[in-house]
Amino acid sequence: MSDPIDAAAESGRSALTEPEAKALLGERGLSVPDGERVRSPAEAVDVAERIGYPVVVKVASPSIQHKSEWADGIGVNVNLEDDAAVRSAASAILEAAADRDVDADVLVEEAVDLEAGLEVIVGGTRDPSFGPTVLLGLGGTAVEVLQDTTHRIAPISTAEALEMTEELEASPLFDGYRGGPTVDRLAVAEAIVTVGDLLAEREDVRDVEINPVLARPDDAVALDALVTRTDDA
Repeated sequence: MSDPIDAAAESGRSALTEPEAKALLGERGLSVPDGERVRSPAEAVDVAERIGYPVVVKVASPSIQHKSEWADGIGVNVNLEDDAAVRSAASAILEAAADRDVDADVLVEEAVDLEAGLEVIVGGTRDPSFGPTVLLGLGGTAVEVLQDTTHRIAPISTAEALEMTEELEASPLFDGYRGGPTVDRLAVAEAIVTVGDLLAEREDVRDVEINPVLARPDDAVALDALVTRTDDA
């Protein structure tokens, strides 16, 4: 497989698509849902049948970053249970993209139970003063409201990343607060290290945002991911 960052550069894109970003992170050891990028409703159904229901169907385009808000909310379709639902969702995405003159494909992935873990955001950026930095915070839609985050200069060790999980005000949620699942801090720490190493090793990467990472009892899986290139790459 060609390098996703190089592929984006060759096509003049500043952002990777979600499938490209997940492929990049998956190659570095981060867990990602089983899925495939397709270009037709028929292909979407084939992938859904291979993965097994339920599935998630999303728009995949480097120009669409807020997928759940795009085209009146049709960019993300969760927990689809059969071929008809997948075909309908894929058709709606492709038709909306054509109407808006947007180059877009469809991403079909296995559905993941959000109740089985804790949503966190793992990210990083190339700061003009400090260089590569990493971020951990409470994820999902809560990240913009609660602003519960902690930062480090990258690269960092696993021990430092574990400290980040303990610095959050939401840290008790990792330990099964009020009946919630106890989740794998080490897996979250390893995701932070992965992002830091990517930024430290690849000067052509500007930003990485994985939101959410679903931290579960035995792993942490990246449910959405965005990677952008540096302007002078």
